[in-house]
Amino acid sequence: MDWIQFATFIIANMIFTLSLWFWARTESNADRREAANDRRDILQLIRGIQEEIKDFHGRLCAIEERNRK
Repeated sequence: MDWIQFATFIIANMIFTLSLWFWARTESNADRREAANDRRDILQLIRGIQEEIKDFHGRLCAIEERNRK
């Protein structure tokens, strides 16, 4: 095998490996951003549920207060 063939083989493998590494890194960052958005959506949903619970509890207390009289 010539030195040129050997060098070409090594350089091609390095380029291929680096391109796969950069692609994996990009996908990882995209997944991380998507997970952060999902967490934000879940927290908003939980806050909404908590507000509904507080509102329902307030109405229930008002109904009980009216029925006591």
